[in-house]
Amino acid sequence: MNLEPSLALRVRTWIDDDPDPLTRAELEATLADAQSGDVTAAGHLESAFNGTLQFGTAGLRGQMGGGPHRMNSAVVRRASAGLAAHVVATNGRTAVIGYDARHQSEQFARDTAAVMSAAGLEVFVLPEPLPTPVLAYAVRRLSADVGVMITASHNPALDNGYKVYLAGGSQLAPPTDAAIATLIDAVGPVRAIPVGDRWVTLGDELLNDYLTDAANVVAAASPRTLSIVHTAMHGVGTRTFTEALARAGFDPATEVVEQRDPDPDFPTVAFPNPEETGAMDLALAMAARCNADVLIAHDPDADRCAVGIASNEAHRMLSGDDVGSLLAWWAIDRARRGWAPVTHGTFACSIVSSSLLGSIAADAGLRHQETLTGFKWIGAIPDLAYGYEEALGYCVDPEHVRDKDGITAALRVAEMVATLKAESSTVDDVLDELARTHGVHATSQLSLRFADVSEVAPLIASLRENPPSQLGSLAITDVADLAVGYGGLAPTEGLRYSLGNSGRVIVRPSGTEPKLKCYLEVVVPVSESDVNVARTQADVLLKAIRDDLFSRLQA
Repeated sequence: MNLEPSLALRVRTWIDDDPDPLTRAELEATLADAQSGDVTAAGHLESAFNGTLQFGTAGLRGQMGGGPHRMNSAVVRRASAGLAAHVVATNGRTAVIGYDARHQSEQFARDTAAVMSAAGLEVFVLPEPLPTPVLAYAVRRLSADVGVMITASHNPALDNGYKVYLAGGSQLAPPTDAAIATLIDAVGPVRAIPVGDRWVTLGDELLNDYLTDAANVVAAASPRTLSIVHTAMHGVGTRTFTEALARAGFDPATEVVEQRDPDPDFPTVAFPNPEETGAMDLALAMAARCNADVLIAHDPDADRCAVGIASNEAHRMLSGDDVGSLLAWWAIDRARRGWAPVTHGTFACSIVSSSLLGSIAADAGLRHQETLTGFKWIGAIPDLAYGYEEALGYCVDPEHVRDKDGITAALRVAEMVATLKAESSTVDDVLDELARTHGVHATSQLSLRFADVSEVAPLIASLRENPPSQLGSLAITDVADLAVGYGGLAPTEGLRYSLGNSGRVIVRPSGTEPKLKCYLEVVVPVSESDVNVARTQADVLLKAIRDDLFSRLQA
């Protein structure tokens, strides 16, 4: 591969404007190798300079390194300059910035603070690597006009990200994201962006306030006796969750030692995501050794929470939809017990989450609302009482955190399991009762991971042009193109296949990774038959749908 002269010029121009000596040196060496005929180096530059890392509703997220299509100080400073311009133009005055323990997270937080303080904003920075929900909490607690969290959540170790919250603590959403992207595009040379050093590093007070409010999501009268195994997945969740448990009156969790402390290389897992195959092996083994009542897993920035339970003398992980439905049931049951005010407001979930939430809400006389995928939509619902998305995200305390919060969700799960244990009942008993009342709502996923996000669009285009008429044994009764809007929701890329009263399938690109994600749900009524019979029928239907869809996507 011969390096195009125009690419070499763009690389040289970028190097001259890059404020970070590390990425400058990286690009200098790679450019020299590429110009000497190194094909790998030339390919690296092609990828790193293949457009720009796009600013959108997830802010920024991508692989770290030099170049406009990577996460680096130059990209972060440009984003911060555009974001600060938006805040100033809308009469905003304050910003709060947090960061996790990934490579370069603290540096990117300092880059953000330097640019925003020079732009005239009053800037507060969290004192150490902390969970994302603490930053979301800080935006509301400090009445900040904008919040930035430096994190790539559960992405691979080579990635980092720049997550934006607006006033009120909800994630950035359209059309504001597009307006900010336009301002970022208008930013000139990076070395011309003013930087300052006038920001305030917060003390422990903010975290103490968060922990106090987090502990209050469980009732004073509820039982506390249970054993917990916890893994932070090499992230920042251990300290915060440990202190939250103590303040709420629970005994300390048994930690998965190999994954307890922050490690940006995530050495024990291929992907630091509790949903990924093998990621929970160490934690499940520990739960079995300890005979734990419940297993809690946080992703690296602790905004997501995975739950495992003791079931039939073994331990198994619950799905995100299982936990989402259980927490909804528990919110209603807590009110019935007099541990919380009568539940009111809206129960919300994303369109790719189980329809069971709608049935639970209707049975309790509550409003239910579906949103597009992502907490940027769920958190923005004005009268939100509870919200979840199947990707292990739960909002149980919207008054304080208008986003998914793995810490408070875990506390609420602990309260539920301890209460059931005290009453000689189990989580499985509750799931059975929900199935008898509303039918078995079985969900599954099919995810295809690619080297580059550009490989995803052709697959969706193929499905759009040649839609299937049947998946498994179920006929498709309706096809909705989400790109033109569905159910009053804003247009988004994806397709929805209705399977009549028997379920649905949604196919969409991931918003944060180069993945095509397929969300499957089947609904099987439970009449006089045993719940397990209905579950077996649902599993057979799901497998046939999954196999059919996989074959279609591989064709």
